[in-house]
Amino acid sequence: MADRTKKLKALSAKARALPKVPGVYLMKDAQGRVIYIGKAINLPNRVATYFQAATDLGPKKQPMIDLIDDFDTIECAGEWEALLTENRLIKDLHPRFNARLTDDKSFPYLVVTLRDDFPGVYITRQPGDPQYKGARILGPFTSVYALRQSIKLLQRVFKFRTCELEINEVPEGSDETKDPRRHFRPCLLYPIDQCTAPCAAKIDRETYRNDIDRFLRFITSKRSDMLREMRQDMAAAAEAMEYEKAAALRDQIDAIEKLDERGKHRDRWQPETESFYVDPRRGLRSLQKTLGLDTEIRCVECIDIAHLQGKQTVGSKVCFVDGRPLKNEYRRYKIATATNDDYMSIREVVSRAYRDAGQGDALFPDVIMIDGGQGQLSAALEAIETFDRKPAMVIALAKAEELIYKQGSPDPIRLSRNNLGLKLCQAVRDEAHRFAQAYHHLLRKKDLIDE
Repeated sequence: MADRTKKLKALSAKARALPKVPGVYLMKDAQGRVIYIGKAINLPNRVATYFQAATDLGPKKQPMIDLIDDFDTIECAGEWEALLTENRLIKDLHPRFNARLTDDKSFPYLVVTLRDDFPGVYITRQPGDPQYKGARILGPFTSVYALRQSIKLLQRVFKFRTCELEINEVPEGSDETKDPRRHFRPCLLYPIDQCTAPCAAKIDRETYRNDIDRFLRFITSKRSDMLREMRQDMAAAAEAMEYEKAAALRDQIDAIEKLDERGKHRDRWQPETESFYVDPRRGLRSLQKTLGLDTEIRCVECIDIAHLQGKQTVGSKVCFVDGRPLKNEYRRYKIATATNDDYMSIREVVSRAYRDAGQGDALFPDVIMIDGGQGQLSAALEAIETFDRKPAMVIALAKAEELIYKQGSPDPIRLSRNNLGLKLCQAVRDEAHRFAQAYHHLLRKKDLIDE
């Protein structure tokens, strides 16, 4: 009891010394494993509550207190970044005491389909869908409610379309009187002046594009002029005792301000949704043909070896089923053998990852992929040779020239960069690399490698 009290006092003192900023905290046990991840608007205020004598976390989380041996924190730019960071880490680490955020729920994005003649504006949780190829993607946003309210408000100003219709401009030089759109009846957004109705040829392509460009400039800027006018209107409404109008303007201002509470698409906060612009089924069929397999490919797993901070070496395994990430089957391995030898590291990870399958106690994936070339493939096959059972197909993908090395074949396979099977392999390989490296960047060079 005395040791426990002493430990809680030490942890409490460490918590109170934290900077008073938003962030994410990671509770660790005596083995250094992360057992719980949470977010805080004020780090010391939130983290210190775990180490007070009267703390009651409920029946499911209370046992965690006795297991906490230390904690790490990540300072964030704001609550929105803390939300995204917490979400990313929980999905990847699967801490023991985190009951939520381990499912497939994700934050939304705003998509503008710039490849269309008349771009549409959409809110989606699947920006990697092939229908959004070439689109401008903003987000992820941490408040779907604020995003929806903002888009409703901005549609009144910029009058963009949000329908799913396929709308094409008539070819230049054609008889515009024969444009079939002229006989189309637009939806109610046109008569209430919230859409310019390109579906009914009420606006030409160039003018509509200018409206979209202005919308994008607005949503990626600070929007100070519009917000200033809205605050003036809100103050005037309150002074005139039009309280409902003032409250509505207040809510609209809050929603527009929250447009800044978003991550950057290029930072890959949610790779399981952002993924790649490939039709998964077509990609798998293409890969099956390339590898000469008789049976359909459904499960592809990839092994990657990564060096963190130039010192520690970790291995990662990611799993894709039907061309989509299956996060529950992701694994990370701390290398116990020679950490500066990629080949030895690959042999270790392959042995650990597929030991049960090699003994007949589990199933192999349809394709095992190694990040690397012929040498890395040979190392993986050396480990597999020790198994009683063997997988159907093992390949390696070399990053420099994107060549596929296949077991039993001395020559690499060179595919077109547009080959869907190759694109699928690249996406799986890149996700394995991200999974191994992500903590190095997210945790600001903190050592949180799982055993």
